[in-house]
Amino acid sequence: MERIQAALKKARESRGEQGRERPDAQVKPRSENKSNDTLILHEDMALGDRDEIWKAVQPFQPSDRLLNRNRIISHRSCPESVPYDVMRTKLLQKMRSKNWTRIAITSPTAGAGKTMTCINLAFSLSRQSDVHSMLLELDMRRPSMARMLGLTDSCQLARALARDEAPEKHMRRYGKNLIFGANRAPERNPAELLQGSRSAHVVDEIEAQFRPDIMIFDTPPLFAGDDTMAFLDQVDCALLIAEAEKSTIEDIDKCEQELAARTNVLGVVLNKCRYLSRHEEYGKEYGY
Repeated sequence: MERIQAALKKARESRGEQGRERPDAQVKPRSENKSNDTLILHEDMALGDRDEIWKAVQPFQPSDRLLNRNRIISHRSCPESVPYDVMRTKLLQKMRSKNWTRIAITSPTAGAGKTMTCINLAFSLSRQSDVHSMLLELDMRRPSMARMLGLTDSCQLARALARDEAPEKHMRRYGKNLIFGANRAPERNPAELLQGSRSAHVVDEIEAQFRPDIMIFDTPPLFAGDDTMAFLDQVDCALLIAEAEKSTIEDIDKCEQELAARTNVLGVVLNKCRYLSRHEEYGKEYGY
Protein backbone atom coordinates (compact mmCIF):
# COMPACT_ATOMS: atom_id res chain seq x y z
CA MET A 1 0.00 0.00 0.00
CA GLU A 2 2.83 2.38 0.81
CA ARG A 3 4.40 1.74 -2.60
CA ILE A 4 1.12 2.53 -4.34
CA GLN A 5 0.69 5.76 -2.36
CA ALA A 6 4.25 6.82 -3.13
CA ALA A 7 3.83 6.10 -6.83
CA LEU A 8 0.55 8.03 -6.99
CA LYS A 9 2.11 10.97 -5.18
CA LYS A 10 4.96 11.03 -7.67
CA ALA A 11 2.50 10.92 -10.57
CA ARG A 12 0.47 13.81 -9.14
CA GLU A 13 3.54 15.91 -8.57
CA SER A 14 4.73 15.26 -12.11
CA ARG A 15 1.57 16.84 -13.51
CA GLY A 16 1.56 19.70 -11.01
CA GLU A 17 -1.28 18.53 -8.76
CA GLN A 18 -1.34 18.95 -5.01
CA GLY A 19 -3.02 16.08 -3.18
CA ARG A 20 -5.90 13.91 -4.25
CA GLU A 21 -8.65 16.47 -4.06
CA ARG A 22 -9.26 18.93 -6.78
CA PRO A 23 -9.34 22.53 -5.43
CA ASP A 24 -12.95 23.45 -4.72
CA ALA A 25 -12.64 26.77 -6.52
CA GLN A 26 -12.07 24.99 -9.83
CA VAL A 27 -15.19 22.84 -9.59
CA LYS A 28 -18.46 24.35 -10.69
CA PRO A 29 -20.90 24.26 -7.76
CA ARG A 30 -23.51 21.57 -8.31
CA SER A 31 -26.23 23.94 -7.10
CA GLU A 32 -25.73 26.02 -10.27
CA ASN A 33 -27.08 23.09 -12.29
CA LYS A 34 -30.33 22.89 -10.31
CA SER A 35 -33.55 24.37 -11.55
CA ASN A 36 -35.57 26.93 -9.60
CA ASP A 37 -38.47 24.45 -9.47
CA THR A 38 -36.31 21.92 -7.68
CA LEU A 39 -35.13 24.44 -5.11
CA ILE A 40 -38.70 25.55 -4.41
CA LEU A 41 -39.76 21.92 -3.99
CA HIS A 42 -36.97 21.38 -1.48
CA GLU A 43 -38.18 24.36 0.59
CA ASP A 44 -41.76 23.12 0.56
CA MET A 45 -40.84 19.59 1.56
CA ALA A 46 -38.67 20.87 4.40
CA LEU A 47 -41.92 21.64 6.25
CA GLY A 48 -42.97 17.98 6.24
CA ASP A 49 -41.85 15.06 8.31
CA ARG A 50 -38.96 13.24 6.64
CA ASP A 51 -39.52 10.05 8.62
CA GLU A 52 -43.11 9.81 7.38
CA ILE A 53 -41.97 10.23 3.78
CA TRP A 54 -39.40 7.46 4.20
CA LYS A 55 -41.95 5.12 5.80
CA ALA A 56 -44.00 5.28 2.59
CA VAL A 57 -41.22 3.45 0.71
CA GLN A 58 -41.72 -0.32 0.54
CA PRO A 59 -39.54 -2.03 3.19
CA PHE A 60 -37.48 -5.16 2.68
CA GLN A 61 -35.36 -7.42 4.86
CA PRO A 62 -32.47 -9.16 3.09
CA SER A 63 -31.40 -12.66 4.02
CA ASP A 64 -28.30 -12.80 6.21
CA ARG A 65 -27.20 -15.92 4.37
CA LEU A 66 -27.45 -14.18 1.00
CA LEU A 67 -25.62 -11.09 2.24
CA ASN A 68 -22.80 -13.19 3.69
CA ARG A 69 -22.47 -15.10 0.43
CA ASN A 70 -22.10 -11.79 -1.42
CA ARG A 71 -19.56 -10.47 1.13
CA ILE A 72 -22.03 -7.94 2.55
CA ILE A 73 -21.21 -7.86 6.26
CA SER A 74 -21.61 -4.29 7.53
CA HIS A 75 -25.35 -4.55 8.26
CA ARG A 76 -24.19 -5.69 11.70
CA SER A 77 -21.37 -4.54 13.96
CA CYS A 78 -18.51 -7.04 13.80
CA PRO A 79 -14.72 -7.06 13.36
CA GLU A 80 -15.11 -7.57 9.60
CA SER A 81 -17.26 -4.44 9.27
CA VAL A 82 -14.70 -2.13 10.91
CA PRO A 83 -12.91 -1.11 7.66
CA TYR A 84 -16.27 0.02 6.24
CA ASP A 85 -17.08 1.81 9.48
CA VAL A 86 -13.75 3.66 9.27
CA MET A 87 -14.56 4.58 5.66
CA ARG A 88 -18.02 5.72 6.75
CA THR A 89 -16.66 8.01 9.46
CA LYS A 90 -14.04 9.57 7.20
CA LEU A 91 -16.63 10.11 4.49
CA LEU A 92 -19.14 11.70 6.87
CA GLN A 93 -16.54 14.02 8.38
CA LYS A 94 -15.32 15.19 4.99
CA MET A 95 -18.74 15.63 3.43
CA ARG A 96 -20.17 17.43 6.44
CA SER A 97 -17.20 19.82 6.55
CA LYS A 98 -17.82 20.71 2.88
CA ASN A 99 -21.62 20.62 3.09
CA TRP A 100 -21.68 17.89 0.43
CA THR A 101 -24.46 15.31 0.03
CA ARG A 102 -23.74 13.41 -3.21
CA ILE A 103 -20.88 11.00 -3.85
CA ALA A 104 -20.21 8.84 -6.90
CA ILE A 105 -18.30 5.59 -6.41
CA THR A 106 -16.52 4.13 -9.42
CA SER A 107 -13.54 1.96 -10.40
CA PRO A 108 -11.10 1.76 -13.31
CA THR A 109 -12.42 -1.59 -14.58
CA ALA A 110 -15.04 -4.21 -13.73
CA GLY A 111 -14.46 -6.70 -10.93
CA ALA A 112 -12.88 -4.33 -8.41
CA GLY A 113 -15.69 -4.84 -5.88
CA LYS A 114 -17.27 -1.44 -6.44
CA THR A 115 -20.90 -2.46 -5.87
CA MET A 116 -19.99 -4.61 -2.87
CA THR A 117 -18.18 -1.60 -1.37
CA CYS A 118 -21.17 0.65 -2.06
CA ILE A 119 -23.59 -1.71 -0.34
CA ASN A 120 -21.33 -2.29 2.66
CA LEU A 121 -20.81 1.46 3.03
CA ALA A 122 -24.56 2.05 2.83
CA PHE A 123 -25.31 -0.57 5.50
CA SER A 124 -22.59 0.89 7.73
CA LEU A 125 -24.20 4.33 7.36
CA SER A 126 -27.58 2.83 8.28
CA ARG A 127 -26.22 1.92 11.71
CA GLN A 128 -25.89 5.66 12.36
CA SER A 129 -29.49 6.28 13.43
CA ASP A 130 -29.34 10.02 12.77
CA VAL A 131 -28.06 9.63 9.20
CA HIS A 132 -30.50 9.06 6.32
CA SER A 133 -28.76 7.54 3.30
CA MET A 134 -29.69 6.51 -0.23
CA LEU A 135 -27.78 4.20 -2.57
CA LEU A 136 -28.84 4.55 -6.21
CA GLU A 137 -27.54 2.16 -8.86
CA LEU A 138 -26.43 3.92 -12.05
CA ASP A 139 -24.36 1.00 -13.35
CA MET A 140 -27.12 0.07 -15.78
CA ARG A 141 -25.14 -1.99 -18.30
CA ARG A 142 -24.31 -4.70 -15.74
CA PRO A 143 -26.61 -4.12 -12.74
CA SER A 144 -25.99 -6.42 -9.79
CA MET A 145 -27.37 -4.68 -6.72
CA ALA A 146 -30.82 -6.30 -6.86
CA ARG A 147 -29.24 -9.76 -7.12
CA MET A 148 -26.81 -9.11 -4.26
CA LEU A 149 -29.61 -7.85 -2.01
CA GLY A 150 -32.13 -10.50 -3.01
CA LEU A 151 -34.67 -8.10 -4.51
CA THR A 152 -36.93 -10.36 -6.55
CA ASP A 153 -39.79 -7.95 -7.30
CA SER A 154 -39.90 -5.27 -9.98
CA CYS A 155 -37.13 -2.71 -9.51
CA GLN A 156 -35.87 -0.66 -12.44
CA LEU A 157 -34.58 2.74 -11.32
CA ALA A 158 -33.79 3.58 -14.95
CA ARG A 159 -37.54 3.94 -15.61
CA ALA A 160 -37.75 6.58 -12.90
CA LEU A 161 -34.73 8.45 -14.32
CA ALA A 162 -36.50 8.49 -17.69
CA ARG A 163 -39.67 9.81 -16.00
CA ASP A 164 -41.64 6.77 -17.12
CA GLU A 165 -42.63 5.85 -13.55
CA ALA A 166 -42.44 7.27 -10.04
CA PRO A 167 -39.09 6.77 -8.24
CA GLU A 168 -40.79 5.29 -5.16
CA LYS A 169 -41.92 2.29 -7.22
CA HIS A 170 -38.30 1.28 -7.78
CA MET A 171 -36.95 1.96 -4.29
CA ARG A 172 -36.79 -0.30 -1.26
CA ARG A 173 -36.21 0.75 2.35
CA TYR A 174 -34.03 -1.08 4.86
CA GLY A 175 -34.77 -0.12 8.43
CA LYS A 176 -35.73 3.49 9.01
CA ASN A 177 -32.91 5.37 7.33
CA LEU A 178 -31.56 3.55 4.26
CA ILE A 179 -33.10 3.43 0.78
CA PHE A 180 -31.86 1.39 -2.19
CA GLY A 181 -32.69 2.18 -5.81
CA ALA A 182 -31.73 -0.78 -7.98
CA ASN A 183 -32.16 -2.20 -11.49
CA ARG A 184 -33.23 -5.77 -12.12
CA ALA A 185 -32.23 -5.74 -15.80
CA PRO A 186 -29.72 -3.90 -18.03
CA GLU A 187 -30.84 -0.66 -19.64
CA ARG A 188 -30.27 0.45 -23.21
CA ASN A 189 -28.36 3.67 -23.87
CA PRO A 190 -27.50 4.45 -20.22
CA ALA A 191 -24.97 7.17 -21.12
CA GLU A 192 -27.60 9.12 -23.05
CA LEU A 193 -30.02 8.68 -20.15
CA LEU A 194 -27.50 9.92 -17.56
CA GLN A 195 -26.35 12.85 -19.69
CA GLY A 196 -29.86 14.11 -20.35
CA SER A 197 -31.37 16.90 -18.28
CA ARG A 198 -34.38 14.72 -17.50
CA SER A 199 -32.45 12.33 -15.25
CA ALA A 200 -30.64 15.25 -13.57
CA HIS A 201 -33.99 16.80 -12.65
CA VAL A 202 -35.28 13.45 -11.34
CA VAL A 203 -32.26 13.11 -9.05
CA ASP A 204 -32.80 16.68 -7.84
CA GLU A 205 -36.45 15.91 -7.13
CA ILE A 206 -35.58 12.70 -5.26
CA GLU A 207 -33.16 14.65 -3.08
CA ALA A 208 -35.72 17.40 -2.49
CA GLN A 209 -38.47 14.93 -1.58
CA PHE A 210 -36.53 12.55 0.67
CA ARG A 211 -33.84 14.95 1.94
CA PRO A 212 -31.14 12.30 2.54
CA ASP A 213 -27.98 13.28 4.38
CA ILE A 214 -25.90 11.19 1.97
CA MET A 215 -26.68 10.08 -1.60
CA ILE A 216 -24.34 7.36 -2.91
CA PHE A 217 -24.31 6.65 -6.63
CA ASP A 218 -22.92 3.30 -7.78
CA THR A 219 -21.56 4.30 -11.20
CA PRO A 220 -19.99 2.14 -13.95
CA PRO A 221 -16.23 1.61 -14.26
CA LEU A 222 -14.56 4.61 -15.89
CA PHE A 223 -12.88 2.56 -18.61
CA ALA A 224 -16.14 0.80 -19.54
CA GLY A 225 -17.57 3.77 -21.42
CA ASP A 226 -18.74 7.34 -20.90
CA ASP A 227 -21.66 6.59 -18.54
CA THR A 228 -19.90 7.80 -15.38
CA MET A 229 -18.38 10.88 -17.03
CA ALA A 230 -21.87 11.81 -18.23
CA PHE A 231 -23.10 12.00 -14.63
CA LEU A 232 -20.14 13.39 -12.68
CA ASP A 233 -21.30 17.01 -12.86
CA GLN A 234 -24.32 15.97 -10.77
CA VAL A 235 -22.27 14.96 -7.70
CA ASP A 236 -20.17 16.80 -5.13
CA CYS A 237 -17.31 14.30 -5.03
CA ALA A 238 -16.14 10.87 -6.18
CA LEU A 239 -14.43 7.88 -4.61
CA LEU A 240 -12.30 5.49 -6.67
CA ILE A 241 -12.20 1.74 -5.89
CA ALA A 242 -9.00 0.08 -7.12
CA GLU A 243 -8.34 -3.65 -7.18
CA ALA A 244 -5.15 -4.90 -5.52
CA GLU A 245 -2.79 -6.77 -7.86
CA LYS A 246 -4.88 -5.81 -10.90
CA SER A 247 -5.41 -2.03 -11.06
CA THR A 248 -2.15 -0.46 -12.19
CA ILE A 249 -0.65 2.81 -10.99
CA GLU A 250 -1.22 4.17 -14.50
CA ASP A 251 -4.90 3.15 -14.39
CA ILE A 252 -5.47 4.78 -11.02
CA ASP A 253 -3.63 7.94 -12.00
CA LYS A 254 -5.58 8.27 -15.26
CA CYS A 255 -8.87 7.75 -13.42
CA GLU A 256 -7.93 10.39 -10.86
CA GLN A 257 -7.25 12.86 -13.65
CA GLU A 258 -10.59 12.06 -15.34
CA LEU A 259 -12.49 12.46 -12.07
CA ALA A 260 -10.64 15.61 -10.97
CA ALA A 261 -11.52 17.30 -14.26
CA ARG A 262 -15.22 17.03 -13.39
CA THR A 263 -15.62 16.85 -9.60
CA ASN A 264 -13.76 16.64 -6.29
CA VAL A 265 -11.80 13.42 -5.74
CA LEU A 266 -12.41 12.18 -2.21
CA GLY A 267 -9.79 9.43 -2.33
CA VAL A 268 -8.78 5.96 -3.53
CA VAL A 269 -9.77 2.70 -1.79
CA LEU A 270 -7.59 -0.35 -2.44
CA ASN A 271 -9.88 -3.39 -2.40
CA LYS A 272 -9.13 -7.15 -2.33
CA CYS A 273 -5.90 -6.73 -0.36
CA ARG A 274 -4.45 -10.09 0.65
CA TYR A 275 -1.36 -8.76 2.40
CA LEU A 276 -1.66 -5.99 5.00
CA SER A 277 0.72 -4.61 7.55
CA ARG A 278 -0.34 -4.73 11.20
CA HIS A 279 -1.32 -1.05 11.37
CA GLU A 280 -3.69 -1.54 8.38
CA GLU A 281 -5.64 -4.42 9.94
CA TYR A 282 -8.64 -2.65 11.49
CA GLY A 283 -10.87 -4.24 14.08
CA LYS A 284 -8.85 -7.31 14.99
CA GLU A 285 -11.06 -8.54 17.83
CA TYR A 286 -10.77 -5.19 19.63
CA GLY A 287 -13.86 -4.80 21.81
CA TYR A 288 -15.65 -7.80 20.28
